[in-house]
Amino acid sequence: MTASTGRLAVQAFFDEASSTVTYVIHDRRTRDAAIIDPVLGFDSASARTDTVEADKLAAYVEAQGLKPRWILETHAHADHLTSAAYLRERLGGRIAIGGAIGEVQQIFAKVFNLKGAAFPHGAAFDHLLRDNEVLELGGLRITALSVPGHTPADMAFLVEDAVFVGDTLFMPDVGTARADFPGGSASGLYRSIRKLLALAPETRMFVCHDYPPATRSAAWETTVAQQRAANIHVRDGVTEEAFVAMRTARDQTLGMPRLLYPAIQVNVCAGRFPLPEDNGVSYLKIPLLRGQPAA
Repeated sequence: MTASTGRLAVQAFFDEASSTVTYVIHDRRTRDAAIIDPVLGFDSASARTDTVEADKLAAYVEAQGLKPRWILETHAHADHLTSAAYLRERLGGRIAIGGAIGEVQQIFAKVFNLKGAAFPHGAAFDHLLRDNEVLELGGLRITALSVPGHTPADMAFLVEDAVFVGDTLFMPDVGTARADFPGGSASGLYRSIRKLLALAPETRMFVCHDYPPATRSAAWETTVAQQRAANIHVRDGVTEEAFVAMRTARDQTLGMPRLLYPAIQVNVCAGRFPLPEDNGVSYLKIPLLRGQPAA
């Protein structure tokens, strides 16, 4: 799907395996481009990665004669691996993420018992974004908006009449992201969402995931007005207290994302794999959490 208004063109790529939407946006006049939330394929059974989806995206960029300037991550994803490092090597561009990624890195350094400078603050990313920082993209201006809650480092990207919201909001009939990851906050998520919903009602909103009900196909574009009127979790009139109670209760029923441990180890390092050991193989760590004996 391609959407264009003014100088901004938007192309979406939907990865069915992770229900993730990656976006390529570009200035229609200069062809300068940015890639938002790219996906690297990963089969957990074989621990094998693939670049099938990334190569589709790269082929589009090359066929359109686009010039990638930025590879933007809305946050360190827990449900898929990022192909940011692969795409930077193939296409160019600078990888950027919210400046609070250092907090996420330190949380997971403890989870994985990584010593010393395994996750130095912001290491592997080319640029750490500040709230309301503006990035130039040809004649377009990308405003980075800090929207913590799902994780401490979540960012949204406002470009012309469009905002790319990552995992803060889903389609109106799906609701909102969970807030129970380490460093997450349901009250913080509510305030971040209200910040986004304060944008002009006609602002086009592009989500990062869709988990559609059986009555419709996957979709990823809505508007601020539609979210305010119909979002099942946070439409107008839902108070922070009510949202936090709902979100907290709902999150307690959710299982851990299937790729949480592999994804986080790669994504907090901008898509770089752990250094190979002396046999030439890279390894990911998985904490062993021992359960209680059955009664």
